[in-house]
Amino acid sequence: MAKGKINVTADNIFPIIKKFLYSDHEIFLRELVSNAVDATNKLKALSRLGEAKGDLGDLTIEVAVDKEAKTISITDKGIGMTADEVKKYINQVAFSGAEEFVEKYKDKAEGSDIIGHFGLGFYSSFMVAERVEIDTKSFKDEEAAHWECDGSPEYSLKKSKKEERGTTITLHIAEDSTEFLEESRISELLNKYCKFLPVPIKFGTREETNTVGEGDDAKEEKTAVDNIINNPTPAWTKAPADLTEEDYKSFYRELYPMTFDEPLFNIHLNVDYPFELTGILYFPKIKPNMEIQKNKIQLYQNQVFVTDSVEGIVPEFLTMLHGVIDSPDIPLNVSRSYLQSDGNVKKIASHITKKVGDKLSDLFKNDRKDFESKWDDIKVIIEYGMLTEDKFYDKAEKFSLYKNTSDKYFTFEEFTEKIKEAQTDKDGNLIYLYAAHKEGQHAYIERAKEKGYDVLILDSPIISHLIQKLESKNTNIRFARVDSDSIDKLIKKDEEMPSKLTDKEQETLKGVVEGAVNKDKYNVQLESMSSDDSPFMITMPEFMRRMKEMSMSGGGGFYGELPETYNLVVNTNHELAGKILGESDTEKQKGLIKQATDLAMLSQNLLHGEDLTNFIKRSYELID
Repeated sequence: MAKGKINVTADNIFPIIKKFLYSDHEIFLRELVSNAVDATNKLKALSRLGEAKGDLGDLTIEVAVDKEAKTISITDKGIGMTADEVKKYINQVAFSGAEEFVEKYKDKAEGSDIIGHFGLGFYSSFMVAERVEIDTKSFKDEEAAHWECDGSPEYSLKKSKKEERGTTITLHIAEDSTEFLEESRISELLNKYCKFLPVPIKFGTREETNTVGEGDDAKEEKTAVDNIINNPTPAWTKAPADLTEEDYKSFYRELYPMTFDEPLFNIHLNVDYPFELTGILYFPKIKPNMEIQKNKIQLYQNQVFVTDSVEGIVPEFLTMLHGVIDSPDIPLNVSRSYLQSDGNVKKIASHITKKVGDKLSDLFKNDRKDFESKWDDIKVIIEYGMLTEDKFYDKAEKFSLYKNTSDKYFTFEEFTEKIKEAQTDKDGNLIYLYAAHKEGQHAYIERAKEKGYDVLILDSPIISHLIQKLESKNTNIRFARVDSDSIDKLIKKDEEMPSKLTDKEQETLKGVVEGAVNKDKYNVQLESMSSDDSPFMITMPEFMRRMKEMSMSGGGGFYGELPETYNLVVNTNHELAGKILGESDTEKQKGLIKQATDLAMLSQNLLHGEDLTNFIKRSYELID
């Protein structure tokens, strides 16, 4: 029996490992099972090269919990280790056996998929164990070895009675980590970290019911079978040509078993240069109220789960997607700050953005009708990408769609061509009229349509931010909501409509209205419109309303809390204007103005609380 001291630079390495090596203690299971997969893949690689002789047999990895003995064991049937290799790979902390293996066989063992890169993964076991044992037998014809350590730099190494090739690591769980002796907890962690590892992993058994015999003699028999907890060949590891649409949907249900909505479509990533990257991204339906669940993209390294907190790893707008990204170029390191600053990760993020843009462009070109049918469910993602990623904006502006009040879709270029003759202001700028609520702004929309203008429906929660960017990219256009001002004021007319009131009557009318309403809330404006138009209209200056919306949706907060101010537009050609001027009873005059103002507010869904109560009461009194 040999004894010795683990080769570390300081005696306090174990407390450092226990506290600081990984942010979550639960990660120990991922590391140990990954090492077992690593050992199995090494054996497969050597077998392909002819260096490991004979039938490899069943390579299933087994995880077992013995609550009574307070142990967790991980057993593989992989390459195993000799006593000398245990000294080299276990006793020299931070020496990576995987790295040495890859270096030795890099020109021969193509596709060997060796996971480990750090040499510290095994020592994560001391985060939860007070004592760790290793029983291992190499695929070489050498004696098995037994290694044991109690969490100090002291270890023992002796012969083992193990007869089968492979390695068993036994963790004697510490008192502060007994949660990991619960089968449900281990099952949860295996499902989280090891669900798609490339070697079958067994955890316990499950009952399977089979029918034996036929007819009246048939009976059901229950048998215990190995409970394999993982899918070693998930969809993203296969070629797109080998998958059907149903395969993609089935994998989506495997990823998100509690999700009932089907994804709209997917993007299969399959890149081998300038870095390796595979994965499947799904576009979910985004609800209009933008109830978005982030952290739905799972990040893997060679099928080992790394994290589902991918902000900074993939572009922010794509965190609204669902799916899987897998790359050996992503370091298997739980430090997100390191992950986010890694150069390869940034290149991968940029490439994913390009692939998403290319896929959307192809969908638009190949089947525009189908693309239009999905647009309302995906537009928030695309609009967010246009806001935050300039390269994506350049690509997306060609397939980004804008729907008008007749439910017809246009690209920006197409809509510009449609309105360029009819919708310009006095300075020659194109005016893009839009509504945020088709029903809520119905009266304003109808008025614009009656005058021959086309109105877009722009109702996403980030639209105020997007139109700011569209205007900055196209200096000769302006967006104006249909209720931001009267149409005749927004769009150039060849002739101004004359007013039925004289200048003096208009001056008197304005003074009377201003005296009857709250001057801090309403800016009274007189306009000569058609007598068929509303007598009073509520508008809000486009700049003010846009800043308020941007403040509410994030951004623009530097304006502080903006006051509730509106334009009260009085149509001097409506008969109500003359009636107000002709009313000699001051109280009745104020009542007419108040009623007309509240009706205008109500049409915009802006009348609430006490004002609404008083309006209803006043309306009943007028009926009486």
